[in-house]
Amino acid sequence: MHVTAYRYPNERLILSGTILLVLILGLIAGGVSHCLLPLFVLGMIMLAYSMNSARQRALLQQGVLVGPQKTPRLAALVHDCQARLRPGEVQLIIAPSRQLNAYTFGLSSPEVIVLYSALLDVMDEDELRFVIGHEMGHVALGHSWLNTLLGGMAGVPVSIGSALLLTLAFRSWNRACEYSADRAGLLACGNPQKAISALVKLVAGNVANPTELQQALQMIEHQDESLGSILSETLSTHPMIINRIEKIRAYATTSSYQRLQNQIIKSAARG
Repeated sequence: MHVTAYRYPNERLILSGTILLVLILGLIAGGVSHCLLPLFVLGMIMLAYSMNSARQRALLQQGVLVGPQKTPRLAALVHDCQARLRPGEVQLIIAPSRQLNAYTFGLSSPEVIVLYSALLDVMDEDELRFVIGHEMGHVALGHSWLNTLLGGMAGVPVSIGSALLLTLAFRSWNRACEYSADRAGLLACGNPQKAISALVKLVAGNVANPTELQQALQMIEHQDESLGSILSETLSTHPMIINRIEKIRAYATTSSYQRLQNQIIKSAARG
């Protein structure tokens, strides 16, 4: 399976526009000369690399590195997701936290996937596959290091209006990345309902039974009816949960998804 086969259609277009905007604003910015701009960007990247390394060391001290000895069941689940999505080398760390969240970072291999420990208490294995697959999608599609790289470029001093424009451009690309990663998560778990229930639990917490899950989903389905929620999404790195759910439902009905899922099953059968 080609690693970009499940990429959200508009993601590359939005990324191209974002990079072009950053370059244009950087070149016309009065705070950094054209000659110094590359050095400034390089310095930002080096700083980001140093901070990422420090963050990784801190996480390894505070959390648990997933592996066959310490976490055999979770390690097997991670291995299965890797076999399905082929993101390359990753390092998965369980960080102690009551929050329901996961994220990915890194400029070099292995990139790091962080799972907050509370996820293990509220999600079943298929829902965890979606979450882990989602983060592996970010790795496979280059979102993690691109976020760091573009973040460094966005550090170029510009006017307030330009800064707002850059923020909106970055946020638009980030949201497209989330749709792409959700597709990866769906391919990892192979079950649209489990993908949806995982998203519901990320905002509703532990739902004890199908009735509570349905009630939580009904509340989420009204998110896009609020003007405030729509405006808030414009400034957010993540789409509204209801929009993510609708995108998953739509993608699960496509021939592209069925084709990729069949390829994954055949590949797994071959070992």
